[in-house]
Amino acid sequence: MKAFIQIAIHGKGDEIRQKLTDIPEIKEVHMLFGEWDFLTLIEIEDAEQLASFVIENIRKIDGVKLTSTMICLK
Repeated sequence: MKAFIQIAIHGKGDEIRQKLTDIPEIKEVHMLFGEWDFLTLIEIEDAEQLASFVIENIRKIDGVKLTSTMICLK
């Protein structure tokens, strides 16, 4: 399955971008203007793995303050 994850950070934008890019499940990382700082596209097996992935891999990155996940239907 595919999902987009919006990520808001505080500081260290280039460092956080590199950490996101280094995660194999994350296929795209885009820097944004506005409320959200990054938009990522991930590919993962199922919703259960998605929940664990966000908690264990994205939210634990130093500087990440908020995420919003949108699961692709088709």
